Amino acid sequence: MPRALKTTLIAGAMALMAGGGIAYASGGGGGGMPAGGGGSPMPSTSGPSYDPAAEYAKAIAALKASNYKDAARAAGHVTEAVPQNPDGWRLLGMAKAGDNDWKGSRRAYEKAVKLTPDDPISHAGLAMALANLKDPKAQTEADWLKSKAQACGDSCPDAARLKDLNSKVESAMTPPAAGAPKPSAMLDRSILFGGAKSGDAAYVQAVSLINDKRYDEALASLAKAQETFGPHPDILTYEGYAWRKKGDYARAETYYKQALAIAPNHIGATEYYGELKVAKGDLTGARMMLARLDKLCAYGCADAEELRRWIDAGGDPHGN
Repeated sequence: MPRALKTTLIAGAMALMAGGGIAYASGGGGGGMPAGGGGSPMPSTSGPSYDPAAEYAKAIAALKASNYKDAARAAGHVTEAVPQNPDGWRLLGMAKAGDNDWKGSRRAYEKAVKLTPDDPISHAGLAMALANLKDPKAQTEADWLKSKAQACGDSCPDAARLKDLNSKVESAMTPPAAGAPKPSAMLDRSILFGGAKSGDAAYVQAVSLINDKRYDEALASLAKAQETFGPHPDILTYEGYAWRKKGDYARAETYYKQALAIAPNHIGATEYYGELKVAKGDLTGARMMLARLDKLCAYGCADAEELRRWIDAGGDPHGN
């Protein structure tokens, strides 16, 4: 059973949504650049650096205000910081569509589809972009979406969302009648109006589900939290943990890498990534993670001691 991360999103969520920073659980934050003269960064490492969770919040706020250029700029910062995270690409696709930049929207949604091939919103966004570009490939995306809805039926959890997405895509692909309003580019408005409270609730629920070993349900709740907060290292760490417990080590590793790219000193992600390396038989890599933990929390660090037990045992010392 995983130990809870030392803080939750609850304490910092409202500050984040207001545009402020957010503290990362289990040792978050930056990882600093090499110092040059006078303590300033070296020229080779002084490019723009973005907090993707904060930029995600800025993009959401700009979308709410229909400031699509600002939304696209902030979403672009998210994709720059964590290019392997699909949430930023989906948000960028939505912002570009709102600004009628359908080529830009297509490129963003293509990235999202590549990263999450089974995501209905990414396929729907790509279908709408292609339809507005008069590209016949729009029909392929529309057919994929219809097939997804048929397989889901009327009673699956995503039934209402899939029905709405199909309706919007069909409207985009049908020539509008004279004077008819243009179909909305905002495919999933819940992403705009869910708010920090619902995101926190989804996160807390996910942690509880993980403790109960209900990993599929936990991943669904973490996805809802991520719709609100974007690529936050605490969420990414738990996503990695859930996929690891499901036996998908490759997928788990992508989430741990994303979390550590955002917050190199994130203690929870460092420990869990070390445990994954042990599970994969990479004891050398696990010892590297342990060395990092020993520097991050040298005195009485439960995370480091747990990883040390994993390495000594050559696997999960608890037999879970």
